[in-house]
Amino acid sequence: MLQLENVVSDRGSRYAVSGGAVGSAADVAAFLKQLKRGKRYAKATHNTWAVLYSGGAQAKNDDGESGAGMVILRMLEREGLTDHIVVVTRWYGGKHLGGDRFRHVQTCVRAYLDALD
Repeated sequence: MLQLENVVSDRGSRYAVSGGAVGSAADVAAFLKQLKRGKRYAKATHNTWAVLYSGGAQAKNDDGESGAGMVILRMLEREGLTDHIVVVTRWYGGKHLGGDRFRHVQTCVRAYLDALD
């Protein structure tokens, strides 16, 4: 598991990104369970994630951050990264970010993809 903490901070909200290799829905569930063993991640406002499987299937979950899972999925498709989950975690800071939240999700995923290279 690769984790990058404090990737973005804006108006009190803080973002982190995590990811790792997965091959099935059971692997995804196990990855999320492992991530949430960390108390900070279990108490996070949103743990938004997406995965693109090598067979073409895909899965995502916005975890209350409407549309964010699709942002992650599109970036995985562009990179051609399969069988790999990417989770963007947000701790809400009290102020709505509007459309900026999608830019922050993209920044987190880009930082993660760059760290893989």
